[in-house]
Amino acid sequence: MRQVMDGIPSDELQRRSSLACSQLIASPVYRRSDVMMVFLSLPREVDTTPLVLHAWRDGKRVLAPKVNWEQRRMLPIEIVSLTDNISEGQMGLREPAEGTPFSVEQIDLVVVPGLGFDLEGNRIGRGRGFYDRFLTHEGWKGTSCGLALEVQVVERVPMSEHDATVDMLVTDAAVRVFRK
Repeated sequence: MRQVMDGIPSDELQRRSSLACSQLIASPVYRRSDVMMVFLSLPREVDTTPLVLHAWRDGKRVLAPKVNWEQRRMLPIEIVSLTDNISEGQMGLREPAEGTPFSVEQIDLVVVPGLGFDLEGNRIGRGRGFYDRFLTHEGWKGTSCGLALEVQVVERVPMSEHDATVDMLVTDAAVRVFRK
């Protein structure tokens, strides 16, 4: 899947990313959410910039995950800019440099990255389990949404007992709702 994503020219990745973000923005789940957590894209991932900018225009609160490597968990931190107070953490992850963690219970929508997704809401991440732990947090009651390109959708993703599924998957070609 990494090779597939690496083979997409940057301008094509931007075009498809905009389509995927537009699909999510048009969804009822997005419209009814007030607080959403969004991953800050790596260079060869779906670019979430259009989604974040649109959410701010819609008056939504936008959070981004800050990884606490010692505790092996993500802390949702509110962001008000895609450049100010954003740093590059371990493994090249873009994250809030600082901020007060937001209550998990108040988050309506979590936009989840992945290397690959299947047609049942299973996903392959980067192997560290941060989203799996976050999405199974006892206080989490919102909707989880994978955001990807259609080329990242495969028939079956291998799963283990600790892997969390997403409630919906939005790509540049389709919106798939699995639960909720």
